[in-house]
Amino acid sequence: MSDLAPLLQGFFTDKLIRQRQASPHTIAAYRDAITLLLGFVHQSTGRQPATLSITDLDAVTIGAFLQHLETNRGNTASTRNARLAAIHSLFRYAALRDPEHAALIQRVLAIPPKRLDRAIVSYLTRPECDALIAAPDRTSWLGRRDHALLLLAIQTGLRVSELTGLTCANVHLETGAHVRCHGKGRKDRCTPLTRPTVTVVRGWLAERRGSDNDPLFPSSRSGPLSRDAVQRRVTKHAKTARDHCPSLTAKTVTPHTLRHSCAMALLAGGVDVSVIALWLGHESTDVTQIYLHADMAIKERALTRLAPAGRGSAGRYKPPDKLLAFLDSL
Repeated sequence: MSDLAPLLQGFFTDKLIRQRQASPHTIAAYRDAITLLLGFVHQSTGRQPATLSITDLDAVTIGAFLQHLETNRGNTASTRNARLAAIHSLFRYAALRDPEHAALIQRVLAIPPKRLDRAIVSYLTRPECDALIAAPDRTSWLGRRDHALLLLAIQTGLRVSELTGLTCANVHLETGAHVRCHGKGRKDRCTPLTRPTVTVVRGWLAERRGSDNDPLFPSSRSGPLSRDAVQRRVTKHAKTARDHCPSLTAKTVTPHTLRHSCAMALLAGGVDVSVIALWLGHESTDVTQIYLHADMAIKERALTRLAPAGRGSAGRYKPPDKLLAFLDSL
């Protein structure tokens, strides 16, 4: 057994699981990144992963692997950077366990992430949201479930994992109606509900008749909905909504689009960016700045404050006559 195998075992069991208490999603993402890296080295050298040493994962090999992700696997720069972040985390752990390979580790840690093109956030306007919410056929059980799910998603801005993780006990519909979720970063947060949302969710809970630990939005088999299932339902209803709202034709609607739509509605209502960050469960307000870039209303208000073209400048200030200034001061 090489020195790489116990290093990987310690990285996942000691650092990620015991020390950091990383979520299953983080562990799975790091596992996939390392598995792809070992598979790439195996294809390149013919050596089995169990026989590899940390010296086989030098900066040249890691660079070739990252290039392979983009050219051969067709991954985006964002995915490439996510794989690199997992590799960097492994090598930071290795720096404490294998100081004799410090020079090699430092060269790997010096590999920079790739710069990304940042597109403007895609979101739905109020008429588009209304058309999407009205799209499900509420004469069926699935339609009423989807109607409640879409309305709650657009009003609260919950992530799709937070939506699928909701149970009946997470919804409080009495005074101070809110929904409680356990979100990204192992943070609990409460999001208030509007009266229309309370009315729809109360009707759905009465029909749902679930116990406290049952999923709020179950599948047809009574289990929690998967991320893919939510995506399929959103895509289906967006296609239906295009018949009544043609502007949806030019937009790709995903569950995360509903989250962006909630943030843009809050921003248009004059809510401060720091409050929007708390509402969405962002780690800092830096992430929330993307919505300022997407809001044309803010830019249009700034434009109206500029002097119209062709009128010239207002001129510089000229002090009044000294004698008149003296008399004015009396």
